[in-house]
Amino acid sequence: MTRRCVPWILLCALLFGSTGCSLFSSPGPQDALRAFADALGRKDAPAAGATTDDQGAATAAITSMLNGMGKDATLTVGVAQPGDDDKTGRLAYSWSFGPNKTLTYDATATATQSGDDWRVHWEPTVLNPKLRPGMTFQYSDDKNFLTPVTDRDGQPLLTWQTVGVVTLTRERLDSAAALATVLRPFDDTITAESIAGQFAGNTDDRVTVVKLRQDDLAAVSAQLAQIAGVSVAEQGALLTANRDLSSPALDGLAAVWQKAIDAAAGWSVTLVDDKGQPTEQLASTPPGDTPPIRTTLDLKLQSLAQQAVAKEARPAVLVALSPSTGGILAAAQNAAANAQGPIAFSGAYPPGSTFKTITTAAALQAGLATPDTAEACPGTVTVENRTIPNEDEFDLGTVPLSTAFAKSCNTTMAALADQLPADALPKMARLFGIGVDYVVPGLTTITGSVPNADTPAQKVENGIGQGTVTVSPFGLAVAEASLGHGSTVTPTLVVGETTTADTPSQPIPGPVADDLRAMMLQTVSDGTATALQDVPGLGGKTGTAEFGDNTHSHGWFAGITGDIAFATLVVGGDTSTPAVAVSGDFLRPAVAG
Repeated sequence: MTRRCVPWILLCALLFGSTGCSLFSSPGPQDALRAFADALGRKDAPAAGATTDDQGAATAAITSMLNGMGKDATLTVGVAQPGDDDKTGRLAYSWSFGPNKTLTYDATATATQSGDDWRVHWEPTVLNPKLRPGMTFQYSDDKNFLTPVTDRDGQPLLTWQTVGVVTLTRERLDSAAALATVLRPFDDTITAESIAGQFAGNTDDRVTVVKLRQDDLAAVSAQLAQIAGVSVAEQGALLTANRDLSSPALDGLAAVWQKAIDAAAGWSVTLVDDKGQPTEQLASTPPGDTPPIRTTLDLKLQSLAQQAVAKEARPAVLVALSPSTGGILAAAQNAAANAQGPIAFSGAYPPGSTFKTITTAAALQAGLATPDTAEACPGTVTVENRTIPNEDEFDLGTVPLSTAFAKSCNTTMAALADQLPADALPKMARLFGIGVDYVVPGLTTITGSVPNADTPAQKVENGIGQGTVTVSPFGLAVAEASLGHGSTVTPTLVVGETTTADTPSQPIPGPVADDLRAMMLQTVSDGTATALQDVPGLGGKTGTAEFGDNTHSHGWFAGITGDIAFATLVVGGDTSTPAVAVSGDFLRPAVAG
């Protein structure tokens, strides 16, 4: 019995191939409609086109529809027989583009017979009743791209602008030199070699060389048009409102902005003609209200900080916070610092004598001294075979602690640090925010690290901001702001976005804070920062921190005046003098009004 059936099966396969044997089944019109709907639901354009009587036209139209609706869209298509005519079906389309983004509609399709086969009669209306030849679908997320990012007073920092995207084709790589010459005034890193390098390691036919602001594009558009292989396309981009505005604090704000406009986005589905012009709107939900993204930055202070660091040739950084709110007011780096990355927020450097604020606070809290306590300030002091010198081994003899602080006596601080418990400096540093891990929306930050000092030598080195102690300029500015606030501040950048910390804010003992502020004022009036005596109400602390082979030092100055707390670093400055100068260039116009 089995052997007798084999020839019939073989004959069926020979006659009909892989399409099925009509000797045993004859699909009807509803089967053809369901096959079409099933292939559409799988987003398989070739399979859906193959169920029609015009495979080429149907496949092209369906492919265009799926592309226009986007790769993330999901589609289900149901089939219902509207009446007694089994050759006709109602196709129920349901598109989903995400939560609360659903488009449903019905279309009618008819099956036709050709021999033993039934196929869907192709017409564009089987995809949508309003679809006509040459038209296709276009899904759009409708977002309020014009939402600006502003400073704390509403002044624009980042805005949506038109840019010109300049591209070059691989086949005209010989135009790279001419293109680089035209573009170099806008970006001096663009060379014929850098453009050629963009093609290396890939098979791209075209690469984007640069994006130009609209006014820059206008200045060179005629020249670009004359270079073979160069094309310019306009698109939108979030850019600084002022081309001169530059801050590592801006780097993460585009993501904050994107999240906000995405959350309020509307959406639409439109039928468009072959030129992309809308002809029919199938669905539309307008975007919700998106208020400006307001930051804590102060545009005036940011500009002043940029101007101040730009005067220094070595890498220079300045970060300023508001003690009253914890808001970041300004963060500036010069070009040399930018080459090292966002070091204002994530650099780790020994703080040198600026850390004496923490050491002194720990000594005051422990009752080891008061500002008036007589303390020895010899030229050198040796603790556990570690000799700590003052700068040029200056010797003040015996002086009040306040004088030793103002004059930056390393030997005095080393002796006090030696008397403290191993965990005294880490605990006090965290009270000021150094060593606290903050998650600041819009920023990636570190504040620093202050490990326990388990040996006398380690205690004295850490006590003068060397050894194993590191801070970032941001972390030191947080410490100054915490001192000005009277408790650990919570730094913020975006108004309304919550910063979290791995350590809760705690009050700095009032007498300790008052004594420190007085000693910092003395540092400016009669200590190591007298160059800034003309800045009203300024108290601060200078610092010089050796690094590497100890032949060079970083220069620091950190302080508070009014509602501005700040930290300034000049990498490799060798003394604190450059940092003091940068701070003065920032503070004088800042406090002048």
